[in-house]
Amino acid sequence: MQLLMPGARRVSASPSTFRGIARAIRSVVNPASLFATPAAAPAPASVTAPDPEGLYEPEEMPAAEDIAAASRTYHDAADQARRADRAKRAAKKILDRLPAGTYAGWKVERVANNRQTADLDEIRRIFKAHGLGEVPMKSSAPSLKVTRVEAPAVLVPVAVAA
Repeated sequence: MQLLMPGARRVSASPSTFRGIARAIRSVVNPASLFATPAAAPAPASVTAPDPEGLYEPEEMPAAEDIAAASRTYHDAADQARRADRAKRAAKKILDRLPAGTYAGWKVERVANNRQTADLDEIRRIFKAHGLGEVPMKSSAPSLKVTRVEAPAVLVPVAVAA
């Protein structure tokens, strides 16, 4: 607003101030836009991947109890990993902003590594410059997902007296 007033000092405004100004202008130009909710994008459907090579043959199948124990262990470990990842991200928010040094017995430093990844922006530029079309991409391996389901009711045949 200060830009419209001659001789006014410039003061930096926060993003929320600009959002407020934008809402005020929209309320005059298109008031319905303040109440319209954007349509939520549909969630991508889960795609079942084909089974990989090297699965158990029917005669090699482990006992149902062993499968249940392995599934329980995998499910619990995956849950612990998710919780650990969330805790790690929360701690990293603080630690990423610290300068290197020692803090209360903990050494914080940044160490270079030798890992490299393809520079897709540069690859796309080269493909485009040479008219090679889209960069070929390969899907990653399917993820193993284990969820608990209720056991189906077992029907036991009952003898009926004649």
